[in-house]
Amino acid sequence: MLKKILLFSSVALFLLAMFALKMSEYKKGFIYQKRLEQKLFAIEDNQKQIIKALSGKGLLRQPKGQERARPKVDPNKIYDIDISGSMVKGNPKAKVTVVEFSDFQCPYSQKFHPIIMDVVNAYPEDVNYVFMSFPLPYHKEAKPATKALLIAKQYGKYWEMMDLIFQNAKGLSQDKYKELAGQLGIDADEFAQKLKDQDAQLEQMVQKGMAVAGKAEVGGTPTFFVNGKRTMGRTAQEFKNQIEQILK
Repeated sequence: MLKKILLFSSVALFLLAMFALKMSEYKKGFIYQKRLEQKLFAIEDNQKQIIKALSGKGLLRQPKGQERARPKVDPNKIYDIDISGSMVKGNPKAKVTVVEFSDFQCPYSQKFHPIIMDVVNAYPEDVNYVFMSFPLPYHKEAKPATKALLIAKQYGKYWEMMDLIFQNAKGLSQDKYKELAGQLGIDADEFAQKLKDQDAQLEQMVQKGMAVAGKAEVGGTPTFFVNGKRTMGRTAQEFKNQIEQILK
């Protein structure tokens, strides 16, 4: 009889232990599930905030049929674009000034860079060009690339560095900027040190450019202005037609 009682007690204790273990696993699983749900909700909330922010800046297109009407561009509105302190390519006293707001990692900016350069070079005495950086928030190397360009300016290699950055836009990094500086005959280590030491000043310069873009109602890249008027021209011939009209 005693053996039966001991056996029954042992089985009962074993079953109770298994039940406790299962409950513990269930509790852990429940806690894990709740934590996972919280993370998922946080991710979803972040996505909504990002979408809202981008939509508010006109940087995110809605699905077809849900797009809000884009504000029409007034071809006759003249913007007072502050280009003081900016590098000017071409004749500073030229009759025509082309200002571009661009982003080094924007594929459209990359596409149109050689086009606008060809146009400017076709009118060495009549047209000048100003590059204004407008780094978009989701292009993490757009701002560092702008800072590298500004350091290159100190070495008299502004336009050369701009071309190299656009040509290497898919592989931009701090090491790449050093490499490009070396290609231009600049001491790479010295270049990198200046980038580090002058970061605060460079950041101010970038922010100034973005403020100028804001006053010009720039919402995306590339955005072009010809003598202060926003242009929708996107081919070399369209730009040349506008230039010819001004030069007549």
